[in-house]
Parts: sequence; C-alpha cells; structure tokens
Amino acid sequence: MRDASSIDWKPGMRAALALAVPAGLLSSGVSPLSALGIFWMTGAAAWAVVLYMRSQRPAWITIGAGARIGLVTGLIAGWVTFGVSGIWLFVERVFLHQSGQIDVLYSAFLTTFEQKTHESISSMSGPDAAQVQASLAQVQAWLASPEGHAGIWALSIGVNCAFLVLFAVGGGALGARIQGRKRRPEA
Repeated sequence: MRDASSIDWKPGMRAALALAVPAGLLSSGVSPLSALGIFWMTGAAAWAVVLYMRSQRPAWITIGAGARIGLVTGLIAGWVTFGVSGIWLFVERVFLHQSGQIDVLYSAFLTTFEQKTHESISSMSGPDAAQVQASLAQVQAWLASPEGHAGIWALSIGVNCAFLVLFAVGGGALGARIQGRKRRPEA
C-alpha cells in the first residue's frame, strides 16, 4: 500500500498540465472571462486532483498531497497566464495601435498615486516630509519613464498570477479533501 502523502508525478503532471493550460488561458488578459480567474484556477487544481486519483486509484491522498498537485497546476497556469497576458499587452500596444488607451489607464494610475502620496505627506512634520518628498520625486520620475510603465504592468500581472497560484493550491487541497471523504480506506 502506498503512502497517502506521496505522489506519482508522471500522472500527476499529466493531470496538472491538461488542466493548467486551459485555466491559464481563461485567466489571462486575452480572455473576456479573466475576471473569473480565481474560480478557473481553483476548479482546475481540484479537477487535477480528481483526475490523478482516478488514474492512480489510491484509497485516498492527504490534503498536503492535493495542495502540491494544486501548486504545480497553479504554477503552470500562472506562467501561461503571465506569458499570454504579456504578449497580448505587447500586441495591443504595437500591432493594434492601442497605446493611447493603455497610456490613459496608466496616467489615471499615476494621478491617483500622486494624490494619495501628497495626502499622506501633508500630515507629516517638516524634516520627514522633505525627505519623503525627495524620495517621492525619484519614484515618480521612475514611474513616468518607459521602464516604470513596463515595470508596473509586469508587476501587476505577476501579482495577479501569484494570487491565482494561491487559489490553485487551495483548490488542490479542496479536491483532496472532497475525494478523501468519498474514498477513505476502511480500517
């Protein structure tokens, strides 16, 4: 009898890959359904655990093993999401000539950022405010540069992918828990 916490990774990777790619595509910026990315990732990871358990026929697996399958599913899907979203942003900007719309969104972000920081600086005392103001000027100069613009977009896509991976881990654990109730070995 196999240990319930061990995973045979060859079928585990097959199940994860089969579901991670569609979940990654549906969660990317290209998909009109990307707002449901949390559900795509959670469902894909839980389903990957179900497929793994069907192919391997273990009596049950631990929640930790399910979470590891979910992690692999989430990492693959996160890379797909990051890559597709980045490529789509490039295509929109360069080939579809929608850079004006992208720049309007980014300008709105910068304006909001500046307003919030000035509000917080106004409540500070003299020497602290001057030091923060000098640092803020450097940050604002970087944010206004093309490198800052690209960096913020990459950071926002990356943070989104990190949250999707966390939900995939939870989905894998949930899949193991649900399957564990159905197939618990008899003592």
